[in-house]
Amino acid sequence: MSRARLEAFSDGVIAVAITLLALNLAVEGPGHGPLIDQLGHRWPVFVAYVVSFFTVGIIWVNHHALVQDLARVDRTVLFINLGLLLFVVAIPFGTALMASYLTEGGADSKLAMALYCVILEGMAIGFGALFAWSLGDGRRHHPIPSDLQRSAWLRFTIGGLIYILAIGAAFLSRVDFAFGHPFTERKGANHLSQEQAAPALAGRPADDPALSPEWAQLPEFFGG
Repeated sequence: MSRARLEAFSDGVIAVAITLLALNLAVEGPGHGPLIDQLGHRWPVFVAYVVSFFTVGIIWVNHHALVQDLARVDRTVLFINLGLLLFVVAIPFGTALMASYLTEGGADSKLAMALYCVILEGMAIGFGALFAWSLGDGRRHHPIPSDLQRSAWLRFTIGGLIYILAIGAAFLSRVDFAFGHPFTERKGANHLSQEQAAPALAGRPADDPALSPEWAQLPEFFGG
């Protein structure tokens, strides 16, 4: 297979991946409140879209720069490239998952963010493997100088470490606290309606602080 076919196939796959990102951009439409409120409620979707769009765009630019100077292509690099594309096409899935669960809080939110970072880590490993293969004798028209190789490996290493740290941070951080207030209204055990709270408040004095409607939400701010 020629280098041109490898690059054309990869360009097509990356183009599909970046297009799929837009499928999650939608609002409920007329009859579901003001448009500005609908857009505000969907802010995680738009943020995730922008981040992933530029991520896939950078992947395409770097892939083009890496592949265009290859002197030959063999089965090994074809499978390495497929491994890279495996994670590239998963980015729209990870983006939609993260956007859906970002403001939900709890374990689901952390898992969604961790899975997104796992996809990016897999992409980084794929790029590193592709770059390592390209350094072999006779595989490039213009060999990369040693100092530029070290610089590239440093960037690959830093990027991979950042994704690994982000995976751990997704489970350790208070995602539910950071994104749960005041952007969205969460529904859960700590959110009790007045009807649900009425039996527990029966017989309390009128000036009892517990009669305030905010009482049921206080544990949420303090980790309850």
